[in-house]
Amino acid sequence: MDSTLIIRIPLLLVLASLPVFLLVELLMWLAVPGLPGMLVTLGSVMLLSAFSVFIIGGILAVYMLSIRSIVDYFSYRQRLRRRLWFVHARQDQINRLFYFKKSKTKQVHELNKKRLLTLNNRKHIRLLSKAINQDLLPVKKKLPEIIYRQLQQDLACYRKNQDIEALLMLQQKISTLI
Repeated sequence: MDSTLIIRIPLLLVLASLPVFLLVELLMWLAVPGLPGMLVTLGSVMLLSAFSVFIIGGILAVYMLSIRSIVDYFSYRQRLRRRLWFVHARQDQINRLFYFKKSKTKQVHELNKKRLLTLNNRKHIRLLSKAINQDLLPVKKKLPEIIYRQLQQDLACYRKNQDIEALLMLQQKISTLI
């Protein structure tokens, strides 16, 4: 049923009942017996039918729209569209999850890399300090006691501070003393 007819038919019935009520007033003014009572009944029935058609048409239109919406909801096209939206949302979710897992893996990798680098540096510093200590032993007798102790203090300080460059410079300094 067309939605304009739902409004148009009751409106025409209301407009048609208005002249009937005006005719009733005219007949009562002219004092015509019996006819105004029947015309009042006719006008009332026309108004009642106008409101009834309006209400029934509205209910019918809502019912038809509901049925049409339900049928459209379960149609193949809509099911396919909803499935596509679901797959798209799932793909977005997986992409976000992949990004966060990749980010977490990268962070863990960087932390492990730093940890291994620190351990490796400590190992090399320990080996380098042992090598420097071995280089210091032969020159112990050739150097004055103050210089020897200063070199040992420098070695201990550089090893404690994990300063590789300073240890290498100290090793070069000792090799020039030999």
